[in-house]
Amino acid sequence: MKLSRDSIYDSSQRGSISSEELRAIIRFRELIIQLIRRDIVMRYKRSVLGVAWTMLNPLGMMIVLTLVFSIIFPNIINYPIYVLSGLIVWTFFSQTTSSALSQNIWGGALLNRIYLPRTTFTISAVGTGLVNLLFSIVPLLAIMLITGVPIRPTILFLPIAIILLAAFSLGIGLLFSTISIYFPDFVDMYQVALLAWMYLTPIIYPAEVLPKTYGFWLTSLNPMYYFVQIFRLPVYEGSLPSWDNLLIGSTIAIITLLLGWIIFSKKSDDFPYRT
Repeated sequence: MKLSRDSIYDSSQRGSISSEELRAIIRFRELIIQLIRRDIVMRYKRSVLGVAWTMLNPLGMMIVLTLVFSIIFPNIINYPIYVLSGLIVWTFFSQTTSSALSQNIWGGALLNRIYLPRTTFTISAVGTGLVNLLFSIVPLLAIMLITGVPIRPTILFLPIAIILLAAFSLGIGLLFSTISIYFPDFVDMYQVALLAWMYLTPIIYPAEVLPKTYGFWLTSLNPMYYFVQIFRLPVYEGSLPSWDNLLIGSTIAIITLLLGWIIFSKKSDDFPYRT
């Protein structure tokens, strides 16, 4: 029996692993949608408040932080909007990256049995986070109406801010998931690092209060500072982010995503043997 040329596999003709992973993700897009749906349903399955908890959680944090820190920083006008806009960004980042780490470890057994694109679980974690983020914007708009903060046309810039934030979170999720596969203790270490990273990012306080001696390190060299600003300014100040901030934030997001995708894809074949 003669074999056609199309039926012969030639490894030398294989494309780059990263591009193959991207094509596989496109083919398995329905699975990713189902995983996102599963995460949303399972998270609120036994919750009395259901999806409303996604909106109430940042709202509750905002109330607590406002009661404590609005007294310490009285110069910040409309502090609830200031802190809530920053919390929404940070909550999305911390939840999606943490979920990406845990889901890749959990999904290791499944990857040993059937074929799935290795990035499936990380992408679904970011997708679930995007759904939760959209829900959390609802109380933000409600508080703006209640406190009399005008909703300006600049709020239409938020989709760009969210895309950049999602790209950065996906890149970090892929990078750190690769590390966690080889060093499982990294998951616990990351939770401690997240807590420190949050308080080192101007979310609950203005960047102006940072001493000049190390303020540069906590702003200019802190990636999350740019994404918080890009999201916060259109909501809180009614202004678009500066071109400098937007350019730096976009560059960080793209480089992090490409770096995470390439490293994760190249190391993914080794994952089933380490989970």
